[in-house]
Amino acid sequence: MPKSRLFIYLIPIFFLLGIYLGLNLTELFKNSDRLTAENKFNEVFEYTKQYYYKEVDEEKLVEDAINGMLENLDPHSIYIPSDEQVLIDEQFKGRFDGIGIEFQIINDTITVVAAISGGPSEAVGILPGDRIIEIDEESAVGFTNIDVVENLRGDKGTEVKLKVFRPFAKRTLDFLIIRDQIPLFTVESALMINDSIAYISLSKFVETSFAEIKEALRQLEAMGMKKLVLDLRNNPGGYMEQAVKIADLFLDSDKLIVYTKGRDNTISDKLEAELSYPYEKIPLAVLVNHGTASASEIVTGALQDWDRGIIVGETTFGKGLVQRPFILPDNSVVRITISKYFTPSGREIQRDYENKADYFAIVTPNEKEGENFNHTQEVDSNETVYTTSKGRQISAHGGITPDFIVKNNDLTYYTVLLRSKDLFYQFVLKYLDKNASTLFNKYNNLKLFKDSFDFTNQEINSFIKFADENGVKFVKDEFEKDKHYILLRLKAQIAKNYWKSDGWYSLLLTADKQFNKAKELLEENHKLY
Repeated sequence: MPKSRLFIYLIPIFFLLGIYLGLNLTELFKNSDRLTAENKFNEVFEYTKQYYYKEVDEEKLVEDAINGMLENLDPHSIYIPSDEQVLIDEQFKGRFDGIGIEFQIINDTITVVAAISGGPSEAVGILPGDRIIEIDEESAVGFTNIDVVENLRGDKGTEVKLKVFRPFAKRTLDFLIIRDQIPLFTVESALMINDSIAYISLSKFVETSFAEIKEALRQLEAMGMKKLVLDLRNNPGGYMEQAVKIADLFLDSDKLIVYTKGRDNTISDKLEAELSYPYEKIPLAVLVNHGTASASEIVTGALQDWDRGIIVGETTFGKGLVQRPFILPDNSVVRITISKYFTPSGREIQRDYENKADYFAIVTPNEKEGENFNHTQEVDSNETVYTTSKGRQISAHGGITPDFIVKNNDLTYYTVLLRSKDLFYQFVLKYLDKNASTLFNKYNNLKLFKDSFDFTNQEINSFIKFADENGVKFVKDEFEKDKHYILLRLKAQIAKNYWKSDGWYSLLLTADKQFNKAKELLEENHKLY
């Protein structure tokens, strides 16, 4: 065969060989660059271990390096040490093993705030206000929060002995408690506001949140619920799949709830409503504020884009990044942002995070109170405009801007100090130590207490004096400005002691501007419906 013809036949082979070698060499160089970077890190680590003039904590050195590695990424790509991850896992699984109390350390003493419903402490008769003075026959006075957790939590089925002082009875009591699995409820309150409007407060999105809210809706429906206020204020988010399931409760099947985009800007995941529920037509108002974030914004954004609920409150936080946890050999975790999420209309909820120092600060956007149903406040002709299912125009500024912007009244500095020092709870604790039996005999149900109980002038003066003795000096004009709120919060604290979260919310909501606006819109059958 002539050489020229042989050469022609070999050209395609050389061409394919070149492509193959090119691709593999590129990959080889990539791997080489990666190995060079890893070698560089390992060398610095070894030099530091061997030659630094003092002994170094190798584990801390590695953790600091990991944190430094993530520092210049987004604010949500983080490293979590193994001991912290254990506590996070408990919170998001919605349960732990223990005796089932909420507590505070007051004057070096473990004070029971509440016994968790259905838990072993409630079963044996532990009451709010009880002081735990011994655990397993050892003094518990002077315990820190960590000491309490370490001594009261334990495996299901194990025993713990408590000696408790009960102030209003002026006696000590001994309890033997068998530890059990304790649920951490995220539906903080589910109650009927009137004959037709119900209220649900959801604190975060954990493994049990969908089941909790579905059960709450079932019970409220049986009590006559026709309309609903869903409170997502200060809800920091949690599991995305729980947010999708909860949004599904209120949206028709096949409606898009959220989608995500990864590194190559293609859609990584697309999540839609799948099941039918009896709540898909119920008039709905959603309460939000600057602490409403992440999974809460998924629910809020989907409901707003489908014109399925009236959004009331203040612009949400603006956290629209999705993290994936990677478990390391020592059970520590690194959470890496892998994508962004978008509302059904295409809005990107993540706000700017260039200045990380300010990112987590709660900064109030420059927004005016009032109706924003057509979103004239944030729509700008220079920006991309998105459209809801009924044609309302909205834009993406970071976070979800409400349809009705309502700000709760600012508290005076005097009241801020009362809250920051936890003086409402501490005063009520002392008050109930003296008055608990008489009070409950007189007001044996929440409605009677709510309608009839008031503090006397002497009791109000006692609170002012108590605050003064605890470092909050009386400021007359500030007290008068906030007097209704101060007395209402004290009353709500008593109600919480007897009727738990329902008592707390049923009182505080009466002075809540955002809630009252949502209630008014539902009562007036707003045009969205």
